[in-house]
Amino acid sequence: MTVEHPADAATSDEARQPTAIDATAEQWVTTLADNNPTLATYIGLDNGKLGEWDDFSPAGHERLADAARAVIAELNTQEPTDDVDWVTKADLIETLQLHIEQHELGLHLRDVNVIASPVQGIREIFDIMPTANEKDWSDVASRLNGIPAAIDGYVESLRLGISRGIVPAARQVREVILQARTTADPTGLFAELVSGAEGLSSGLTSDLGKGGAISAEAYAKLADFFENELLPVAGDADAVGRDIYSVASRSFLGATVDLDETYEWGIEELQRMVDEQTSIANEIKPGATVEEAIEFLNKDESRKLHGTDALQKWMQETSDHAIEELGKTHFDIPAEIRTLECMIAPSHTGIIYYTGPTDDFSRPGRMWWSVPEGVTEFDTWRELTTVYHEGVPGHHLQISQAVYNRKTLNSYRRLLAGSSGHAEGWALYAERLMEELGYLNDPADRLGMLDGQRMRAARVVLDIGVHLGKQRPDGQGPWTGDYAFEFMGKNVNMNPEFVRFEVNRYLGWPGQAPSYKVGQRIWEQIRDEYKAREGASFSPKDFHKKALDLGGVGLDTLKAALLK
Repeated sequence: MTVEHPADAATSDEARQPTAIDATAEQWVTTLADNNPTLATYIGLDNGKLGEWDDFSPAGHERLADAARAVIAELNTQEPTDDVDWVTKADLIETLQLHIEQHELGLHLRDVNVIASPVQGIREIFDIMPTANEKDWSDVASRLNGIPAAIDGYVESLRLGISRGIVPAARQVREVILQARTTADPTGLFAELVSGAEGLSSGLTSDLGKGGAISAEAYAKLADFFENELLPVAGDADAVGRDIYSVASRSFLGATVDLDETYEWGIEELQRMVDEQTSIANEIKPGATVEEAIEFLNKDESRKLHGTDALQKWMQETSDHAIEELGKTHFDIPAEIRTLECMIAPSHTGIIYYTGPTDDFSRPGRMWWSVPEGVTEFDTWRELTTVYHEGVPGHHLQISQAVYNRKTLNSYRRLLAGSSGHAEGWALYAERLMEELGYLNDPADRLGMLDGQRMRAARVVLDIGVHLGKQRPDGQGPWTGDYAFEFMGKNVNMNPEFVRFEVNRYLGWPGQAPSYKVGQRIWEQIRDEYKAREGASFSPKDFHKKALDLGGVGLDTLKAALLK
């Protein structure tokens, strides 16, 4: 039998016939969506549960872990029929095994952090829930009224963690108390959400009003639980240690790396970014330091945007131009994914993020900017590379291409598979690619790109350094959470509030922040090895298409699929 390479299969005009492994992967998508209805919202799967909540209780977590074990057992009885199957089986087993390892470590029993725990997830799902008709608003009302029970399940898991001595760091708990108190404002986010409902039946309007009120009350009770029960027993140390960190790193990268070697590489990479920035600063203003060049650019009114309306318009115009131009020359961009909506998020966390399209593209991919309260000015030189990172050729091209590729890939591969290292590594790779393609010829725009790259390199050093208790780069003893704030402040040109949020994020979400820069490193290593193998016939456009046509995978799987 001739075994077809997955990238070659993806380029075929004929739909690939689903296999037994595809069926197992499809069933896993259904199982996940049934157990985690918010996931169904994210991927646009109407499974009749779009008004329901994930089960955050210990029983819910155990049920999902048992389901993962059953899928692994089933996959182990199945033989791949082609390389598409091989990738699905290898990557799904690895993903599920990591899920089980995390479950057995009890990480769900200490799941409190400033950016990616149920505290934020329960609130943020409403950002992307549709509100076009009465049915949509009915789902919103159902979810709002279900928040107290969802939070009860979450608290049950945290209480079990307390009883077992598996608790989050006190720093994270204190920060999340502030977030929960903000969400609990009776005139805040939930009230604003329901105020947007118009022309609905009186009964539904009443349900929405009630749901908004009890949702705010539930967050107030959650904040009380954090303050009165969890904070007194929370851990003093920010570091999670090598055992937890190793599993977290593998989960975010989809690859196993030598953490000690990666730490040393991070130090070298950070210095390389500093040197490159210093050189470009001299181009912007002869003899200027990096800080002086940034000060010079920050005073340039021609590079400023005033207000979120201007920011949104600039984001959209920049994104549309990139899609139009790159679609002519460097990438095959199907019509379905040429729409990217640039949005100002209703929250004010300061993060910029991307949400993928629904399976049928009825909701397009979206780039979101969550602008902090009081911020009204934006520097285009600093943010141009961000649009490329979140849009095209970054996340939007990467994720939407996988969704589009239904002729070859099952729903798991198109909608759910992947890792932070694959996604964020590609997005940083895309930033550098735009420099190579001439889209960052202005030294100011290149300095902005390097400012982000320097921050990502610093995060490798900080994240591994803190959580593994490594020696500080300055030789002044081991890393501590407090030193992390000082270190980050020296390596980003951002306000203290940004630094505070970012460092708290790293301390509470171990392994995630390095996945950007380490992921970029692995993407570049794979490309260079692929290029060496192909020799004179190497085509960057063909390489990118083959890689992206695989959909989201772990980086070890990506390397095996492209280089084996």
